[in-house]
Amino acid sequence: MITGRAYAVAMTGGAVLLTLLMFVAVAKGSTPIPLPAVAASLLGPWANAAGLPAVAPTVQQIVLDLRVPRAVLGAVVGAGLAMVGVVLQTVTRNDLADPFLFGLSSGASAGAVAVITITGELLGIWTLPLAALAGGLLSATAVLAIVKRCEGSGPEKLILAGLASSFLFGAITHFLVFSGDQRAAHSVLFWTLGGLGLARWDNLPLALLGLLLLSAFALARRHALNALLAGEETATTLGIDTARLRSEVFAVAAVATACFVALTGVIGFVGLMVPHLARALVGALHGRLLAVSALGGAGLLLSSDLFCRTVLPPQELPVGIVTAAIGGLFVVFLVLGGSNRHN
Repeated sequence: MITGRAYAVAMTGGAVLLTLLMFVAVAKGSTPIPLPAVAASLLGPWANAAGLPAVAPTVQQIVLDLRVPRAVLGAVVGAGLAMVGVVLQTVTRNDLADPFLFGLSSGASAGAVAVITITGELLGIWTLPLAALAGGLLSATAVLAIVKRCEGSGPEKLILAGLASSFLFGAITHFLVFSGDQRAAHSVLFWTLGGLGLARWDNLPLALLGLLLLSAFALARRHALNALLAGEETATTLGIDTARLRSEVFAVAAVATACFVALTGVIGFVGLMVPHLARALVGALHGRLLAVSALGGAGLLLSSDLFCRTVLPPQELPVGIVTAAIGGLFVVFLVLGGSNRHN
C-alpha cells in the first residue's frame, strides 16, 4: 500500500501521465494530427515564439473545438464515475456497487431515448442532456421512495430497489426503441452504449457541475464515510445517522451520474473497477481513495475512448463496448480470485 512521500510522488506521476494521455487523445483519431501541430494549436498566437510550425485553420478548429472538449469530458466523466463507485460501495457495503446497479443510468437512458425516438430536439442542443438528466433524477427518486418505505432495513434494500428501478427503466427504454421512429435506431444504439461524441465547450459545464458537487460532498463527509467502514453499529456510536448518510450519498450520486450520463450515454463498469484497484494501492480511507480513484477513472475512460477512435478508422466504436469488455473480465478475475482464497 502506498503511503507518505511515495503517495505524493505517485499522484504527481499519475497527473503527468494523465496530461500526456489527454495530449495524445487530442492528437490521435480518424485523422491523426502531428504532436507539434497540436501544441501549436493549443498555444495559438504564441506558437511562433515557441518555434512551432504554423497550422491550418481547419486543423486548429479540429483540435480546439472537437478534440480538446472531448478529452476534457472524458477525464471529467471518468473521474466522476469512479468517485460515485467509491461512495456507493461504501454505503452499501457491496464491492460490486456502481451507478448502473442502482438504475441511475437506466433512467437517464430512458429520458434520452424518448427524445431521440419521439419528441425530437424541442429545446435545441440542450434537449437530450436535459431529458437524460430528468430521467436519471426520476429513477433516483423512485429508488429513494422505495427505500424510505423500508427504513431501517439496511443497505441490501437499497440494492434491491436499485435493481428493480434499473429493470423497469430498461424495459421503458426498449419499448421506446421499438415503438418510436426506427430511423433513429442507430443513434439510440450508439447512445445506450456510451460515447464522448456530444462533447462541446457549451455543455461541458454540466459534467463539471456533477463532478464538483460530488467532490465537495465526498470530501465534506469523508470522515463519516470512513466511520461507516467499521460497520453501522460503530458509526452509530460515533453519532452518525447512517440511514441519513446513505440517503444523502445516493441523492448526490444520482444527480452527479445524471449529469455525466446526460452527455456521454451509458458507460458501465468504470465505477466498479477503479475503486477496487485504488483500494489495493492506498487503502480504504476516503481522502486518498477518492483522489486515486478520480485519477484512475479519468485515465481509464480516456484510454478506452482513444482505442475506440483508432481501432476501426474512420468508424468510431461506442466506448461502452470497451469498458464492458474490460469490466466483464475484471469481474471474472474477482470471482476466481475470491474462489481461490476460499479453497
